[in-house]
Amino acid sequence: MSDLKQTENTPANTARSAGEPAIFGTKPPASGGIPMVAWVVAALVVVLVIVGMIMAGRGKGRATPTNSIQPLATYAGSLPLSQLAMSESTSISGGKSTFVDGHIKNTGSATVTGITVQVLFGNAEGSSPTIDTLPLTLIRTRQPYIDTQSVGSSPLKPGDERDFRLIFESIPENWNMEMPEVRVVSVETK
Repeated sequence: MSDLKQTENTPANTARSAGEPAIFGTKPPASGGIPMVAWVVAALVVVLVIVGMIMAGRGKGRATPTNSIQPLATYAGSLPLSQLAMSESTSISGGKSTFVDGHIKNTGSATVTGITVQVLFGNAEGSSPTIDTLPLTLIRTRQPYIDTQSVGSSPLKPGDERDFRLIFESIPENWNMEMPEVRVVSVETK
């Protein structure tokens, strides 16, 4: 039995004592992994992307509330609105959207690349209306669902006419349930 025991002078033991790694020894602890500087840079990039998205969302295409009725745009007389109709839709999650659909025609001499409207919702109390200011969007397709696009994506040339849709996610609770007044307050032309 003494033949099976290793003594202090065997080659395996002398290799370990000389500072060489053992084949089946424990693994040395791994170093820190990804440096802290890389984590800080990644976090900074994420914060900058989020701030950029928030700032971009505040630009064009968003409803901007105003407290006063704006004057009509000078070109508004060349953009008559007709066939106004309202509808609403509820989502699976219980949200409700209200739509004002209509028809617009460019009777002027300029190509229109952007239209901003003010929508005035009257109320049952007879006090000042609730005012929403938003870009007018044109109906691009009706099947399988109504899809809209900005006027800039499909400018209205002189003589062109199109259907449009205005979308509201919330309507004032005291709304008098009558068709709101839709006013063209800004027109971009080229």
